Amino acid sequence: MKEIFLCAINNVLSGTCLEDCKFCTQSVKYKADIDRYRYKDISTIIQEAHQAKKAGALGYCLVTAGKGLDDNKVEYIAKVASTLKKELPTLNLIACNGTASLEQLRYLKQHGIDSYNHNLETSKNYYEQICTTHSWEERYATCQSVKEAGLALCCGGIFGMGESKIDRDELLSAITSLNPSSVPLNFYHPNDALPIKSRNISYDEALEIIRQAREMLGDKALLMVAGGRELLFNQKEQDMYQAGANAIVIGNYLTTKGADTNYDIITLKNLGYKVATFCDTQ
Repeated sequence: MKEIFLCAINNVLSGTCLEDCKFCTQSVKYKADIDRYRYKDISTIIQEAHQAKKAGALGYCLVTAGKGLDDNKVEYIAKVASTLKKELPTLNLIACNGTASLEQLRYLKQHGIDSYNHNLETSKNYYEQICTTHSWEERYATCQSVKEAGLALCCGGIFGMGESKIDRDELLSAITSLNPSSVPLNFYHPNDALPIKSRNISYDEALEIIRQAREMLGDKALLMVAGGRELLFNQKEQDMYQAGANAIVIGNYLTTKGADTNYDIITLKNLGYKVATFCDTQ
């Protein structure tokens, strides 16, 4: 029986980013109608983590808006991580806090972070079309530092932002070159406030990306269908699992609603899959 790994996201600092990424509602530039707040209370995060764990999540991702880590964010994430590890020692803690130095990443590892998520988003050549305030090379360098720090690397991207088939192939090649432990495949979720107004990817193209990613990554990496899953694969979940996906995000995303968790669990069981109970990210 195929096992499906579940991951949950907690947006612990929302909507305060000064970058101009055209796909992101957390950028203050675009004034999207989302919840914006500073650091979430740690007791709230712990409560939400318990709920995710009870639902079957093995991975729990702590996300902060903004280009990267500064001293305040590092200390906050480290404190959250060390507290969570005492409460839920078996939970795989993932930090997703933008660009980071090797020293910062090692510090987070020392305080309980197991994995670091930093997506390349798109190909190197197309990146300037979606972001001008920081470079693709800086993203790639952070991913390399994640591995040097001894953390498991979670690295993926977003498809359907106007990129070409060549760009998609180049993105998957770049991700594969980093040999990540897990790869989240996101499919663009349009928002009226964002410059990218529509999603240029079909169901069949999305399915082919999953197949291609699995073939390139081999069997060891977790292949996660994350943002946009509900838009493309609602009631067609069997297809994405058969194409090679073996992980999903449950619950809500950063600023958009996800599928009902009970629906996801029931769907997995009805399709004959088992919710994974152990994950070796290394």
